[in-house]
Amino acid sequence: MLTARQETVTRLLNTMATGDPAAADELMPMVYDQLRALAGALLRDQKVGHTLQATALVNEAYVKLAGGTVRAESRSQFMLLASRVMRSILVDHARAKRRLKRGGGNRRVSLVTSDGAMTGPDQIDLLALDEALTRLSELDERKAKLIELRYFAGLSLEDAAEALGVARSTASEDARIARAWLARQLEGSS
Repeated sequence: MLTARQETVTRLLNTMATGDPAAADELMPMVYDQLRALAGALLRDQKVGHTLQATALVNEAYVKLAGGTVRAESRSQFMLLASRVMRSILVDHARAKRRLKRGGGNRRVSLVTSDGAMTGPDQIDLLALDEALTRLSELDERKAKLIELRYFAGLSLEDAAEALGVARSTASEDARIARAWLARQLEGSS
């Protein structure tokens, strides 16, 4: 059963899909803390003095989300969209930095989920991760979406399974396979 807050978020998401900009303004305060926590988690492993801060990442993501037509029917779907936008912003930022440093200074992020379940190296190159996720999406879109929901959106396995419309056991198996596949893909890029 949905709480009143969840129902309000769903209503606002549906209103945003019709192009009502006021809905985005009303939604933002309701999801800001979650977006800020997500941005903080994504930036946690960055070097000290990193030029992109969590608040700036959330604000840039908000501008992109509010400027387009958001089509999300639930908080989980919205968080997936937000995580994809943040991923895109981070990858663009990493590419710009790489260009500036002629190939150096790749940013490192952890692919360890909140429950610590990740095989392979502790630190990975964000650009390599983006390329690997793109390849995984071409092979198995559901597994790629699951990794995005777990890592970029910070959802629990249960919430990610619900967002994808699969059983928790299926999501657990998909996560195990996807992590192993990504670890193999990223071995040479770390």
